Amino acid sequence: MESKERPILFNGEMVRALLDGRKTQTRRVCKGQRELSNNHDFQLDRCPFGKSGDRLWVRETWQGPLFDDEIPEDWNSDKYKTPEYCYYKASGDSCDFTDADDNFVERWSPSIHMPRWASRILLEVTNVRVERLQDISEEDAIAEGIISPMFGSDLDRMQYRAGFQNLWESINGKGSWDLNPWVWCITFEILK
Repeated sequence: MESKERPILFNGEMVRALLDGRKTQTRRVCKGQRELSNNHDFQLDRCPFGKSGDRLWVRETWQGPLFDDEIPEDWNSDKYKTPEYCYYKASGDSCDFTDADDNFVERWSPSIHMPRWASRILLEVTNVRVERLQDISEEDAIAEGIISPMFGSDLDRMQYRAGFQNLWESINGKGSWDLNPWVWCITFEILK
């Protein structure tokens, strides 16, 4: 069976964790699924993020194509529609630029509007499972890219799960952790 490519959104903090090689998992709310018991019968082949072997291209806050020097006459050509000519907010790039009409602009393009050609990160799905959000283990919280706020003690391993809870609520809103929804747990390898 042929693998598929799908887009997936990540915020700047998680893009940095991907680029650092710290993030190899993500959790996303299972939408449109009925409430299930512990013997949940989610159909894993219906995960909107794919199955093992499928690929996810990362959408992030970006701008492009941009040119460091003089704008070429063929600036609108497809040959410039590559990550090489894009800037990325998560990398600390500046999005100050002069547009084709010689106007100075400071503007990032939202991740949701990133086209496939601008994506610089490609992930390959290695595993998909379903669990309750609060069932995340310390090891899985580490795989989510969480950095422990405490170092040098035996307690620091207990901090990753709490760090993930904070991250989850920063993305999904106050109180979203307490809802304890069913989530897709997607494990992946970073290809580029």
